[in-house]
This record gives sequence, C-alpha cells and structure tokens, in this order.
Amino acid sequence: MTIADLVTEPFLQSVLQTSTLTRQQCMALLDLVEAHPISPGAPPSKDVQLQLSKQQKILYTYLTQLRGLNRDAILGVRQTKQATAEARHEIDRLHLHLQNLYYEQRHLRGEINACESYDHKYQQLPLIPVEEFLQQHPEHIEDGETALMTARINHEHAEREALEQVRQGFLKKKQVLIADNKKRKDDLANLDKDLEKFIDVRLCAQRFRMDMVNNGQAAKPIQKTFEKEY
Repeated sequence: MTIADLVTEPFLQSVLQTSTLTRQQCMALLDLVEAHPISPGAPPSKDVQLQLSKQQKILYTYLTQLRGLNRDAILGVRQTKQATAEARHEIDRLHLHLQNLYYEQRHLRGEINACESYDHKYQQLPLIPVEEFLQQHPEHIEDGETALMTARINHEHAEREALEQVRQGFLKKKQVLIADNKKRKDDLANLDKDLEKFIDVRLCAQRFRMDMVNNGQAAKPIQKTFEKEY
C-alpha cells in the first residue's frame, strides 16, 4: 500500500503531488548537470545554459507552489486550532451548563420529595370519607385528586361555619338564660330577705303579744297594725 493510498484528503494529495513533481524536477536538473559537467576554464554552451535556466525556472515554480501549500497548511492548522479551541470552549460551556442542570434537577427533586413528605395541615382535618362526600355531591365524581380535595375542604369549611353559627346561637341563648337565672336568683334573694324580715316581725309581734297577755293587756290592735304593714 503506497502513501497515495493512505492519504485521501484532497489538499494533502495536492501537496504530495507537488512534492513528487518537485523531487522529479530536482533529479532532472541534477541529471542535466551531470550530463554536461562544467569545467573552470570552459563555460557551458548557450544551449546547455538555456536548458539549465529552463529547468531551474520549472524547479522554482514547483518550490513556490510548495511554499504556498506550506503556508496554506500552516494557516489551515491555525484555523483548525482556533476552531478546536472554540469547539472545546463551547463543549466546556455546555458541560458546565449540563452540570448546573443536574444540580438544579437534584435540588428540585429534593424540594419535591420534601413537599410530598411534608405533614400538611389539611391532611389532619377530620374530613368525611370520599365515598360519603361523593354521594352528597355527585357533581365532583369526575374531579381530579387536587380538585376533589379542595372541594372536600370547602365543604368542611362550610359545615364548620354553619356549626359555628349554631354555636353562636346557643351561646346567645345561654347568655339570656344566665341573665334570667341571675335575675331570678336576685328575686329569690330579695324574697328571702323579705321573708326573714317578715318572720322577724312576726316573732316580735308574738313576743309582744305574749308579754301583753302576761301583763293582762290585749295585743290585737298591735297585731293588726303589723299585718297591715307587711
């Protein structure tokens, strides 16, 4: 397998081709010089000089082409290095961005797990069973989990508000009954005082009458006076 079979890139093939032609031209020039040796005392003929000049020009042309190809190769290498550096920079940027996405993904998954495992207050509410709720409100049968839970919480809230209104009504009745009982207690207390006072007066009247009887006097007018007063 020759070098030409190994190299398939068009630019490198042109370099090999130009290099081969240059080498062949150098060999042809050397062969011409060997065929017409130049002695110090006898300069070559004009025909030989023309041939040497022509072959040198051809060689210079090939060398110029090789220099151009070499310059193009150097520029191509620089461009390739620049493109490689830019591509590496872009890959590094994308890799860093990917790492940031992985970090954000892990963070979000942690937040999701924390939210899913969080002991929400609504989960502790004494809600009625789902079957009973759907029997009372069949319009929520097709609702999703979130909508159904929201409806159950709203139902519980409405029920508690209704119970709170009933409780407030009972509290008002209780206050009225307490006030009425207090008034009755006060009336009974006043009645007890009047009764004690009446008993004291009756006892005084009885003692007075007994004293009057013992003294031989009538106590009826005085008793009637006390009875009129009380």
